[in-house]
Parts: sequence; C-alpha cells; structure tokens
Amino acid sequence: QVQLVESGGGSVQAGGSLRLSCAATYRWNCMGWFRQAPGKEREGVASIHTGYGSTYYADSVKGRFTISQDNAKNTVYLQMNNLKPEDSAMYYCAANGPYLGRICALNTEYKYRGQGTQVTVSS
Repeated sequence: QVQLVESGGGSVQAGGSLRLSCAATYRWNCMGWFRQAPGKEREGVASIHTGYGSTYYADSVKGRFTISQDNAKNTVYLQMNNLKPEDSAMYYCAANGPYLGRICALNTEYKYRGQGTQVTVSS
C-alpha cells in the first residue's frame, strides 16, 4: 500500500520558518511538494529527482524554500524560510511524477499524493 505521510505544518508569523516532512513507503524517482489555497488552483512548489538530487522550484518560492531528501529514510523535506502570508495553503507531498532528464515536472499531476498538512502564515 502506497503511503505518503506529511508532517510539520503549522501557524507562523510572516518571516518565520517551517520544515515539512514526507515519509514515503517507497523511493520514487520524482517527489514533489504542491500546495493549494482556498479558491486557488493547485501549485507545484518544489520537486526533487531522488536519483540525481536535482531540484526544481516554482518562481514564487525560489530562494526561500529548499527541498531535500534522506534516501535511507525514504523521506523528503521542504524547508520554508521567510514565509509570507501568500504561502498559506494546504501542502501536499506527491510521488511518482514525470521527469525530463534530471528534472521532475511541477506542472502536472503525480500518481500519488498525501493527505496534506496545513501551513498558515499571518502578517
């Protein structure tokens, strides 16, 4: 049974930091973090190719968010710094996405998705 279990969400003030974790039952080539705020479309935030360690970010989070992995634990992390109110959303871990070369796509659905963890940033 495929499982993706997120943790680490919460409420912070603008400028603060949070670290999300995603524990997976399997190590897929492509893992990613997506988010969706009420009334908005789902947005791909960051992806990582676990074989190469190559990462890819949405423009909105570049320089503030970092995706990383611990292959021994089949866990992917999302370190979020300098959080802004517009970062508030439900964050989802996703697995088994498409890739081109060493880059995992962010503009498409992944096969598996976790239940999500809420991130709320107050101004």
